[in-house]
Amino acid sequence: MKHFLSEGDFNHDEIAEIFEGASRFKENRLQRPSADLAGQSWGMIFYKNSTRTRVSFDVGIRELGGNPLVIDQSATQIGRGESIADTARVLSRYLDGLVIRSHGHEVVEDFARYSSIPVVNALTDFLHPCQIYADCMTILEKSSSSPDPFIGLKGKKLAFFGDTSCNMANSWILAGALFGMDIRLAGPEGFKPGQRITHFCRESGLTESWRHLQDPMEAAEEADVIYTDVWVSMGCESEKEERLRKMEPYRVDSSILARAKESCLFMHCMPAHPGEEVSPEVLDSPRAILFDQAENRLHMQKSILSKLSSLSSKKLSS
Repeated sequence: MKHFLSEGDFNHDEIAEIFEGASRFKENRLQRPSADLAGQSWGMIFYKNSTRTRVSFDVGIRELGGNPLVIDQSATQIGRGESIADTARVLSRYLDGLVIRSHGHEVVEDFARYSSIPVVNALTDFLHPCQIYADCMTILEKSSSSPDPFIGLKGKKLAFFGDTSCNMANSWILAGALFGMDIRLAGPEGFKPGQRITHFCRESGLTESWRHLQDPMEAAEEADVIYTDVWVSMGCESEKEERLRKMEPYRVDSSILARAKESCLFMHCMPAHPGEEVSPEVLDSPRAILFDQAENRLHMQKSILSKLSSLSSKKLSS
């Protein structure tokens, strides 16, 4: 059974088809309703609160002709101690696929291990693959002559600022390895990427292409994309004061953008906190493409779901 838990779970041809499909869904959204998930019911389990993930998947499943079912884990037997193995086996009898947003990456891995339906990682504390695919689509739209990520992203310099041990930094490391990007991570020494992502790349057969830099200006030099995320993620609230103090030198402001290319894009997966990880003037600048990123989550996720459904149907019929 095919699942999408990390950026490298699809092969080269499948990734190219997914990006092409996302562009097609975007172009034809208002003209041609799709029936790729017609008659299917997809469950969405949320261990963490969400706005963009929940709405984009819900709308996307509907626009593909399917039926989305939001499952609040705290209001089910999962929240009362039922095992993931039993839950996955039961839900596989009812549903055609599962979308899961969780803290621990092992949660989506366990669901995938015991499910006989496709499982999609909608976010874990380790990786955020749907966001990265949508972000790569957005970069291609804004700055490349080729919609193929293996061509259009090759050699692009992306500088990520702040907590470079977070899930978005990990996912950019994977994207850099997949698409041949130059990934620069600018953050405090104590927030460097951990050994887990290094081991993950090696186990996936991917060659890492990133550098960690403590000098934010060096990281921004000639960058094609400047990227940041919140400094205090859900679950880290008790560390807020320490994080804000240590991350302050890595706030993305006009001086950071000035060191990048004139055509540099500013990206943020949202929600944004003006004055913390990014200055208000950067958020309001023409270089900021946050809302394009957010929109492309819908189109990219529709393409991912469509591809998984297609692959699942082929496997079942073979």
